[in-house]
Amino acid sequence: MLNFLTKEQVRVLKLAHKTIKDRRVTDRIKAVLSLNAGHEYSQVASILMLDAVTLRRYVHKFQEKGIVGLLQMHYTGGQTTLTFTQETKLKEYLRDNTKRTATEIVDHIGKTYGIFFSVIGATKLLHRLGFAYKKPKIIPGKADRVKQRQFVSLYEETKKNLGPNDQIYFLDATHPQHNTQPDYGWILKGKANDKYVKTNSGRERLNLNGALNCNDKTAIVLEEESINKETTIHLLETIKQKQRAGKAYLILDNASYYHARIVKHWILHHPRFKLLFIPSYSPNLNLIERLWRFFHQKVTWNHYFETFEEFKSTTLTFFRNLKQYDTELSTLLTDNFQLLPVQ
Repeated sequence: MLNFLTKEQVRVLKLAHKTIKDRRVTDRIKAVLSLNAGHEYSQVASILMLDAVTLRRYVHKFQEKGIVGLLQMHYTGGQTTLTFTQETKLKEYLRDNTKRTATEIVDHIGKTYGIFFSVIGATKLLHRLGFAYKKPKIIPGKADRVKQRQFVSLYEETKKNLGPNDQIYFLDATHPQHNTQPDYGWILKGKANDKYVKTNSGRERLNLNGALNCNDKTAIVLEEESINKETTIHLLETIKQKQRAGKAYLILDNASYYHARIVKHWILHHPRFKLLFIPSYSPNLNLIERLWRFFHQKVTWNHYFETFEEFKSTTLTFFRNLKQYDTELSTLLTDNFQLLPVQ
């Protein structure tokens, strides 16, 4: 019966042999592994002091019910053999130590508690303990939670004291590139059902300077040759023309062009405009970042544009027609800022 086990089955059985203490079960594992290695029934029976009929029963049980069936003396009713205390400790361990595969968790359980789980069994256990298979979220390593809290307090105070014509704008620039950005989607399993999206070698990009009105969820988006202090003034002048009365509170990051002398001079001569700088490394506090991401979802991800002009036209048309997305944006562009988690 040479090589009737897969490499994964051999690996799992060897792990089980290391972790299971019941000799009756480990004899079953030895028997199946020995037969898989090409030893005769008579040889294996003699070494393990079993009879050939028993060996054949082990093989039959494995073929019929798999590894769990073979080791069924070690399991009862498909229930986990971890105690409540062990489950609690496992949950705490996995909160602090992210494992990429269920196999790694099977190994950890075996080494730590001397209990064997199949990969499927471990996966079911993880779901029952409240775990899901997903990517961790990326956060800036140098962000300051205290400064973020202080900014949110300042923002809330500013918002509470707005006059009838006052507005709050979130400013930022983005640089979408003329190249297809692949993204996740629901696709039928199997190689024959693989989805393909064309790409190109173009490196041209747009330079978009934007201001998002926090109140009515409208946006001013200007295409520029580059983003610098002069185009910042252009954006400020556009806001001034759009909002004729009331104060304009501008929330922006610490890009160098926002601190340029020409920009400070413009602000000095336009006292209706107030600058509120968010802390460094805090894109989570700039509402327009969500608009940029929404734009990519609708326009760039999994979409191919033959020419740069087609890409440019589609992009600018999207921002000119934001009203058609009012329902989606009304729930997306809310100022319930998520602060960085305590690490």
